[in-house]
Amino acid sequence: MSLRDVRLAGSRSVLVELPDLDSVLGLSALLRTSPLPGQVDVLAAAGTVFIKADCLANAQAIANTVRTLELDVAAAAAGSLVKIPVHYDGEDLAEVARLTSLSTEAVVNAHSGQTWRAAFGGFAPGFAYLLGDNQLLNVPRRATPRKAVPAGAVALAGEYSAVYPRRSPGGWQLIGHTDAVLWDLQRENPALIRPQDRVQFIPSRTALTVSTPADPVPARDTAAPGQSSGLLEILDPGLQSLIQDAGRPGLGDLGVSTAGWADAISAAQANRLVGNRPGAAVIENLMGTLTLRARGDAVLSVSGAAATVDITPVPGDDFHEARQIPMDTPFALLDGETLTLSGTGAGLRSYLGVRGGLDIPQVLGSRSTDSMSGIGPAPLRAGQLLPVGRLDGLQVVGNPEPSPLPVPDEHGVFTLRITPGPRDDWFDAPGLARLTGQLWKASADSNRVGIRLALGEENAQPLQRVREGELASEGVALGSLQVPPSGLPVLFLADHPVTGGYPVIAAVLDEDLSAAAQLPPGALIRFKLTPHPGTRTTVKEPRA
Repeated sequence: MSLRDVRLAGSRSVLVELPDLDSVLGLSALLRTSPLPGQVDVLAAAGTVFIKADCLANAQAIANTVRTLELDVAAAAAGSLVKIPVHYDGEDLAEVARLTSLSTEAVVNAHSGQTWRAAFGGFAPGFAYLLGDNQLLNVPRRATPRKAVPAGAVALAGEYSAVYPRRSPGGWQLIGHTDAVLWDLQRENPALIRPQDRVQFIPSRTALTVSTPADPVPARDTAAPGQSSGLLEILDPGLQSLIQDAGRPGLGDLGVSTAGWADAISAAQANRLVGNRPGAAVIENLMGTLTLRARGDAVLSVSGAAATVDITPVPGDDFHEARQIPMDTPFALLDGETLTLSGTGAGLRSYLGVRGGLDIPQVLGSRSTDSMSGIGPAPLRAGQLLPVGRLDGLQVVGNPEPSPLPVPDEHGVFTLRITPGPRDDWFDAPGLARLTGQLWKASADSNRVGIRLALGEENAQPLQRVREGELASEGVALGSLQVPPSGLPVLFLADHPVTGGYPVIAAVLDEDLSAAAQLPPGALIRFKLTPHPGTRTTVKEPRA
């Protein structure tokens, strides 16, 4: 197997460049059938394979091992044949005919008369890049992307075809639509088309109705009798309150990101304080604004963004007084008492843990909310009842702990350590010097997907590329600093897309990702370059 390059991406991922799609699919198939030690996920793209590992040491070992793998030809497609009826009425059908010098009838025949192979996933859950048998329909993307492409739209871009699984922005040429549901969490396999499947488009003369994907699965409002140790009643969810756990690793090829809590350190502390096992579901609250009532005695803790924690007793209770609880310590919330969080300004996300965890249904193996894909429970709402789980075995409540919040320097600047790459060569040394040599500011246009950065000081300048052209979409790691044409980086957080088409100049170290998730709009940031040993291993192809 001929590799062009092997690069570390962030603290726990490896980006492998290959010469062609057959090599990509062959390596991807090999890694899925024979996973390497520490391998968590594999994501194939047009010219790369992105491998996620469980730690830096295993990522480095994978980077070394992948060069030695023997692979002569791409693995034969082992997927299923999926037939999709299409009504060819797309807004861009005539434009595709013009671009290909074919009649509209010939475009329909060319699209439906060949078998398409699902080369890889990405972009969104259920979205598959389909590669055809020929290049008759190779057309460019639209010059101006649409702000909203309807679910079920059948489209072309470059050498690929695809079906949009849900309403989303997009720049592909639309040639038709289908009522086939590409992504359905009620199915055993939610994705209708999976990598390596073969797809046959069938022209339909019947008018079709585009199906609307189901809404996110909400947390259930009541607990089954005998299965819950109590309930938490949400009186006011504040700006935003979400259920979060460790997320959904290993589903990148289906376009599903890991998601999960944004600040893993604070969430782990909230669970540890109440004696939960790691991974128990908690409430992630924005800006420390939340009011809830206990139905049954409970043990709770609040970590992360600083807030005052006030408890109001049941009206008429002469034995308990109103009290204020310190952060980062376990406490009892008795039946009928009310808990109110009020943010104090330090940090962005508070985490409320409850002994036993939150016992809501899992979606794809996780209780977390993915704000980008819509997978998981909907944001909490007033009046909602959250069942509290039961503990198994002996689990000890913890002692008070120090706050894990990041602390700025004397000038109010937060420092985040970064490693270069995997695409720092698109900016070279001057780009890295500019990234680390000036201040950046977290903009108000930020969320769980990522922090959009603005210039943080006078005379600061955007980053500039030293390469022309566009980068084909490829896997991206949590903590990546992706640089769009504006030159203003975006720091990817928990709900980031699994692939991206802009170069990643660097990535924040795993150890600093929790700090990044706590930076409020307006926070000043300095990036400090901290290369890992063996950050990049390059394999040059032999001369002809």
